[in-house]
Amino acid sequence: MTNNEERKKVMPEAQELRISSLSDLAELENSFNYNIKHIASKRGFDILFSLVCLIVGLPLYFFIAFALFLSSPGSVIYRHQRVGRGGKFFYCYKFRTMHRDADRRLQELLAEDLLVKQEWQTSFKLKNDPRVTKLGSFLRKTSLDELPQFWNVLKGDLSVVGPRPVVKEEIETHYGEKAHKILSVRPGLTGLWQVSGRSNCSYKERIYLDERYLESLSFIGDLKLILKTIPAMISSKGAY
Repeated sequence: MTNNEERKKVMPEAQELRISSLSDLAELENSFNYNIKHIASKRGFDILFSLVCLIVGLPLYFFIAFALFLSSPGSVIYRHQRVGRGGKFFYCYKFRTMHRDADRRLQELLAEDLLVKQEWQTSFKLKNDPRVTKLGSFLRKTSLDELPQFWNVLKGDLSVVGPRPVVKEEIETHYGEKAHKILSVRPGLTGLWQVSGRSNCSYKERIYLDERYLESLSFIGDLKLILKTIPAMISSKGAY
């Protein structure tokens, strides 16, 4: 039986159902269980890789944390809720890159500037984001702000490689019925989108890249994406 035939057998109505709210996500979870993929070798690699990165990178973690503590007031670690495998919510950890009053600054900016509001509604990102600190800008461009996410990988919230981890508004606004497929696996710390321009990609391109990753899912493919991530971090293309 092919993957497509198996998917149709497990989720006979999934292709007809559009996701417009998180209640729809919950309904899908109860009805179809997302056809969740369990890949033991991938999970084993995630545990081993994240443990090595957490242990070897410990001095760098302390250095970044100390620099953040000195540079601006606020917590060193920032957490943000994302939608994970099977529609389960989890908190994604990062080094803080924004000012402590970032939410207030964003609301004021969106109320004052229509073009900025349109940019935010389109991509949930701002290319010239006044909320980001100087040190935070460097951490974002080099992806060092994402190092704490290896803890998410170790916990099982994330995989080293996978689709982009997104917030509920992105699922509701952009993903529609495609959420059913993309949320069948753990989101990734890196993936096709990160080595293909990152935030420079349109939303349509991001979803296409996530689908393409799932259709060619393999251990060798994951290793290739990990190797491609290093030059992508150095170039910082699309990182903001």
